[in-house]
Amino acid sequence: MPGTMPDKRNDVRVPLIAVAEVTEVASGTRLTARTSDLSRTGCYIDTLNPTPAKTVVLIHLKHAGEELQLHARIVYASPGLGMGARFDENLSPAQLAVLDRWVAGAG
Repeated sequence: MPGTMPDKRNDVRVPLIAVAEVTEVASGTRLTARTSDLSRTGCYIDTLNPTPAKTVVLIHLKHAGEELQLHARIVYASPGLGMGARFDENLSPAQLAVLDRWVAGAG
């Protein structure tokens, strides 16, 4: 959420709505939501019941006829609003190419 914490992002973040299925790696708990913004390093997911901060998750995104699976960690959660996720640093060139297309198309 803008204005609630210092912005430490280095990558351009753009408004982008994508279907997001978030699965907690440890428990297998799953929720379906949507992103409201996205960058090469993370996204914000709108959901009333966010996953707790520091939880490791697998995020399956669907947008513009493409799908992408990314390992991530929830960096903050705002009950009733959503959660911020930071993608794993070891993204493949193919994953980065999809993220770059989505960011460029939304910008």
